[in-house]
Amino acid sequence: MINFSRTALLLAAAYLCGSSPLYADDDAPARPRMSLTLTTGTVIDESAATGQDAAAAAPAGDPVSASVLDLTKPPASIWQRIRNGFGLPNLTNPLVREEEQWYAQRPDYVKRTIARSSRYLYFIVDELEKRGMPSEIALLPIIESAYNPVALSTAHASGIWQFIPSTGKLYGLQQNFWYDGRRDVVEATRAALDYLAKLYDMFGSWDLALASYNWGEGAVTRAIAKNVARGLPTDYQSLTLPTETRYYVPKLQAVKNIIAHPEQYGITLAEVPNQPYFVAVTASRHIDVKVAARLAGVPLDEFVSLNPGNSRPVIRVDGARALLVPADKADAFLSNLNNPREPLVSWQGYQLKAGETLERVAQRHGISVSRLKEVNGVSGKTRVGSGSTLLVPAVGGAVLAASLLETPNIVAAPAPAKKTAHAKTANTKVARANPRTGAPKVAHARTAVRKPATKLAARHAPPPRKMVLAQSAKPRLR
Repeated sequence: MINFSRTALLLAAAYLCGSSPLYADDDAPARPRMSLTLTTGTVIDESAATGQDAAAAAPAGDPVSASVLDLTKPPASIWQRIRNGFGLPNLTNPLVREEEQWYAQRPDYVKRTIARSSRYLYFIVDELEKRGMPSEIALLPIIESAYNPVALSTAHASGIWQFIPSTGKLYGLQQNFWYDGRRDVVEATRAALDYLAKLYDMFGSWDLALASYNWGEGAVTRAIAKNVARGLPTDYQSLTLPTETRYYVPKLQAVKNIIAHPEQYGITLAEVPNQPYFVAVTASRHIDVKVAARLAGVPLDEFVSLNPGNSRPVIRVDGARALLVPADKADAFLSNLNNPREPLVSWQGYQLKAGETLERVAQRHGISVSRLKEVNGVSGKTRVGSGSTLLVPAVGGAVLAASLLETPNIVAAPAPAKKTAHAKTANTKVARANPRTGAPKVAHARTAVRKPATKLAARHAPPPRKMVLAQSAKPRLR
């Protein structure tokens, strides 16, 4: 007889409790009875043994428990591992149904999102389990960024977890010319889980923690205080929330339901193995992104997807830097990194001279002006002045790594002097003598006479502006 460990029993209980949604009425379909079979190490659905079809009895969108759950073996699929770790209270309301329909009608969108997520899911689920957090949180980047590591919102939120600059800095994500930690999958995941754990400790419920992640803890705290003052409930569904936040938890619930039973929504989930996709290799020297990809033996876009935190075509290494590569490429990458057969760096710093233009610098270094601006983060309206240090391709090949020690610095050029507007003066005329009297004519200055506004002009004058706050449609941060 196999004895279950306490951890296994807790996992089974969490799975069983988190697999069926909460219903708002008493007419919910009967749920199949469940039992633990300690002799085999499996969780068995008794209704399955009697031939009942639990899936057919459940309404659309109802995550139905699996027939058999073997807790003695790790699941082969990351999806099953995620299902096993479901722990958030289930939500059932019309907003969830609406979001389920939205995803079900866009199978290609779901397919692209899943393909991107396959690189990061194992790492994120592993981190969640280490912290004892519910596995649904691994699905949060699906609604935040569609798992696009370089996603950037209009509010300047970036990365798969969509940190704004200030919150990113608060949770230790560096942001400088060379690197943006908000896009670094490893560092941003650490920061996001730290933030979510703090929010859960603050509010004591995951739905309020998630609402705070979207709207801000201060805003949620004020919404709770307003309900308390009015004698109203303070749960997530009772608060007055902006549209985006009101849809936030239902959207996550919809994704959870689809992952639980994709076939009910006409969705096919590509299999993602329950094994590490990437490993970290330590680099000790500056290296071009393209060179690093070649040394790792992977396409450039694959290397960038694993290392999206790098903002420039060359990776600046201060002492040591962890670079992510596919797990099966790590040994070859480390060997090539220690014994390179080509220069590692082909970029250098260049200081703009007085009177020198970006066009001239670009032509001299064999690069387009648009590419030069992109590499150096120069927007279209920025005027670059003399003394600016730019990152440019090295002329004639590789350069010493020491040339990258100084961060390029853009000095704003002084704005062109504006023409001074001079007041017009009347032309001085020589006074001619009166031919009859000989006395000079007196020049009288003309004075402008302001005419009163007519009724017609007043009738056509624009009315005073009013601030109109339009109620926006349901936002979608896709």
